[in-house]
Amino acid sequence: QVQLVESGGGLVQAGGSLRLSCAASGRIFSSWSMGWFRQAPGKEREFVAAISRIGNSPSHADSVKGRFTISRDNSKNTLYLQMNSLKPEDTAVYYCAAAARFSPSIRESDYATWGQGTQVTVSS
Repeated sequence: QVQLVESGGGLVQAGGSLRLSCAASGRIFSSWSMGWFRQAPGKEREFVAAISRIGNSPSHADSVKGRFTISRDNSKNTLYLQMNSLKPEDTAVYYCAAAARFSPSIRESDYATWGQGTQVTVSS
């Protein structure tokens, strides 16, 4: 198993940037493909971005493409989400998740382990 802890959330003005981190412990980090999801108040959780075990083939939701970038550093057991040009509609709790597969997935059901989430609030 792997344990995941997100950090880096906070309050930012529209147009600003944040970098989320997800620190992993337990089973070898490179055994897992990783993803970011988010859940806004009153809405279902949605896919944001995903990346393969070795850090290639990143996938981003259309709503964040060109603004957000997923990456990972397997030597540091850490997943990242660089978020630029933030908009009020990006306000949500952001979760990282681990999937026992090589390639990235956009499906929640593929992810076995989830972090506790970190709040991102974008003011207008």
